[in-house]
Parts: sequence; structure tokens; C-alpha cells
Amino acid sequence: MARQKGPLKYVGTLGDIRHFKIKGNDGYFAGLVGGPTGDQVKNDPAFQRTRENMNEFGGCAMVGKSIRVGVSSLMKSMADSQVTGRLTAVMKKINLEDGSEARGKRAVLISQVPQYLKGFEFNRFTSFSGALNAPFTLTPSAGRDSSTLDVPAFNPLNYLNIPAGASHFRIINSISVISDFEFNTVTGVYEPKEQALNELVNVEYSAYLPVDTVTPLQSLIATLPGSPTMTPDVNLINVVGIEFYQEVNSNYYIFNQGNAMKIVDIF
Repeated sequence: MARQKGPLKYVGTLGDIRHFKIKGNDGYFAGLVGGPTGDQVKNDPAFQRTRENMNEFGGCAMVGKSIRVGVSSLMKSMADSQVTGRLTAVMKKINLEDGSEARGKRAVLISQVPQYLKGFEFNRFTSFSGALNAPFTLTPSAGRDSSTLDVPAFNPLNYLNIPAGASHFRIINSISVISDFEFNTVTGVYEPKEQALNELVNVEYSAYLPVDTVTPLQSLIATLPGSPTMTPDVNLINVVGIEFYQEVNSNYYIFNQGNAMKIVDIF
């Protein structure tokens, strides 16, 4: 694939060459027009492997979307522009671990390999440990329907990477349920094994804490609504985050930079 470096910028097709932008990348790109038709991809035996890959990719994207739904209220200030693709790539790794189904119908069993998701950073440009380096503990309930985040007292000036101009911050404990997904041969799509539990969520925030005062012990308990009974086919994703704010006339305005969150554990 060619990459355009000159001053002429346009998107579209010129003769046999098409020009386009790629989200998250600088500059303009070019490639030859052509390739198989849509009918060939759907029906030609030569594209069987392509159809299998497309089917599983669609399933992985669906699982990644469910995870994003669980933190949707935090995504705007916490995630980079390529988080969707990065999550889908992790789901594909999990998908490849399933050896019980035929190619093209392999399940996405997070419950079997949760380690692939642990430590996932929602903003690859701002690491959570770089933003908040204070010690903390996460303790799930016996039924996996709640989680307690305990952060001992600490001095923000020593343990936070505070953006210039920030006066306050909030610590976040977020839990959400992600079900294992499997291919439904009747509907022809991937579906969660536990539809009723999938995407249940609760997010707990600390108070607005000043950046120049020792922060007292923070204990944030996030509890799923409805006291659900968890099954072996679901996992509780525990995300911890931090947001920075500037106080102006008793109003708190969130910063666009410096915020971070990651998947700290999966229960």
C-alpha cells in the first residue's frame, strides 16, 4: 500500500487508484481498485476461509462492544480513538483459544482465559499506573455481584501525575458483567450465553478530592443492580479509573487529558 506524502490531498478514486484516510493515522493512503465482488465473497467456495474469518471477526467485535457498554459513561474522557479495534483484537485472541467448535463458529470464552483482558488500558497514550500510583486493593463479594475498592490515605502530590491546572480528582470503581459468547446456528450470529446478565453495570465515584491535600482512606463499593445470580459463563470485569477536574466557582470541569482507566481484575 502506497502512502501519499505530497501536498495534494484528496479522498476517492482516480483511475485504478483509490485514495483514503485511515482513522488514527496521519496522512493519506492509496491502493489499487479491485478485488472480489460481494457475491464472490458470500458464495464462492474459494472464499470459504474468508467467510469463516469474517464470521468470527463479527462475533469478536460484538463481544468487544459489550465490554465498551459496561464503561460507556467513562469512555469519552478515558479512551483513545482506537480502543474499539484494540478490544476486538484481544477478543480474537480469546476466540482462537476455543478448540471445541469448527472454524468460523469458535466461541469467545472469556471465562476460560480472562488473563488476556487483565491490564487492558483504555487509553494507550495515558497509562493508569502512570496517572495513579497509590496502592489499592480490590475485593469481590462471594457472589461476584459487587466489588470493594480500598485506597489507603495518600499524598496526591507524591502518587498522582497531575495535569497542569487541575485542582481536584475523582477515583472510580466500575464493575460490569461480560458473558461468554457462542455462535447460534439458527440465527447465524454470535450471542451471549447469559443474555440477562450480560452488560449489567455499576459505577461508583469518590468525592471530588483536592490535589494539594492528603487524601483520606477511600472505600468505593460497586454493586450490580438486582442482586443477580452469577453463573460460570459470565465474568465480572473490574475497572479502576481516575479523572481530573478544575474547580471554578464551585463547579467542576473535567479535563480532556490526564484521565486513565484499565481493567485491573476479572472475577
